[in-house]
Amino acid sequence: MASTKVATTMASNWLSKGLPFVTSTSSNAYAPAAKWLFGTAGMVVGMIHVGGVTRLTQSGLSMTTWSPLGTRPPLTHEEWMTEFQRYQQFPEWQQRQHMTLDEFQFIYAWEYGHRMLGRTVGLCFALPWMYFTLRGKIPKGYQPKMVGLLTMGGTQGLVGWWMVKSGLGDDRRDDTHEIRVRPHRLAAHLSMAVATYGALVWTGLNIGGLPHQSTLIHQVSQLSQEAWKHATRVRTGALAVTGLTAITIVSGAFVAGNDAGRAYNTYPQMDGQWIPSGMWDKHPWYQNLTSNTATVQWNHRVLGTSTAVSALALAGIGGMVGGPSAAARRVLLTPQTQKGLLAVGVAATAQMSLGIATLLTYVPLGLAAAHQVGSIVVFTSGLYVVHSLRYVRPTVLRAAAKQLTTSTTTTTATARTATSAVTKPVTV
Repeated sequence: MASTKVATTMASNWLSKGLPFVTSTSSNAYAPAAKWLFGTAGMVVGMIHVGGVTRLTQSGLSMTTWSPLGTRPPLTHEEWMTEFQRYQQFPEWQQRQHMTLDEFQFIYAWEYGHRMLGRTVGLCFALPWMYFTLRGKIPKGYQPKMVGLLTMGGTQGLVGWWMVKSGLGDDRRDDTHEIRVRPHRLAAHLSMAVATYGALVWTGLNIGGLPHQSTLIHQVSQLSQEAWKHATRVRTGALAVTGLTAITIVSGAFVAGNDAGRAYNTYPQMDGQWIPSGMWDKHPWYQNLTSNTATVQWNHRVLGTSTAVSALALAGIGGMVGGPSAAARRVLLTPQTQKGLLAVGVAATAQMSLGIATLLTYVPLGLAAAHQVGSIVVFTSGLYVVHSLRYVRPTVLRAAAKQLTTSTTTTTATARTATSAVTKPVTV
């Protein structure tokens, strides 16, 4: 009885502390590597933001050549004129022949800055990686992950040029609408950026939590079945919300690629219709999913609303809102999970509100750029919640259950031995 009470108290104390991120080098020798990964992830968010502004300012097709290492920008008037004349040889110029050199320099600066920022991010990853490797500050087993992260970053540059080329070909000269890159290529470019960002954050969180690994299974084995079930339920919901957020971000790329945010600028209906006409006008049918303005905007609306509602429901299930029953559910989770659930609920609600405001005001640059970054905030919050609940991953629970069974069996056997010793007759 006493041992059970002690175990319950220990479990309660562990839940109240949870699995905090360990930033002190005295407690986590690899903490600097985790901070470096978070810093790189922050730079990727900057890349996504600048890329969004580049698209919103219609700057993406201003540079018509690409080099892996990059080139210096034009500096003299003659160099600028040469670059401007090169731009005039491509399809977009036929729709923008009123453009002055000053206006060209403006859009060129955004595209050039976006590309060079990407290369800077690559250097800020590669050079510290070499340093930490030489100093033995990369945890055992993490070198393949670093190779994977660098590969993802390098591939992103290739995907970006593949995207830009779709707006430079001679097949676009007959376009009657504004010439833009192909929406599916824009979606691939954004998806790769978000995937790279997510991998950086996840790897950083893993390294920051390394000091907890040695005792994790033992600590989890002390928790009650109720705590196991509740945390597992919340983790399943967090995985669903995070996945839904990622899908919503991709759907937003199709909205951006079709400039669909400047149509149907009413809410909640789309120009008086819940389901707009013309959603399936294109043939073959699947083209509607990527290049039909009505379809891509309707999809994004439904997915965005579903994400916000699901995030609020998840926060409710976790016990972040409600009365005494909610408080009882809340104490079954670690402080990190509680904070993450609150962040998911708030971020998703704010993101949906920002999206509606962007739509109703006809996509002003500031709101549109903020809406794109807001999606990364929601995605990050979801990742954080899922990671904070790593103590109820199936592999951890199975190991904890096995340890608990072994411990129970050992305790029972010890008790039987002690009872046998007490009741055994003494031979004189």
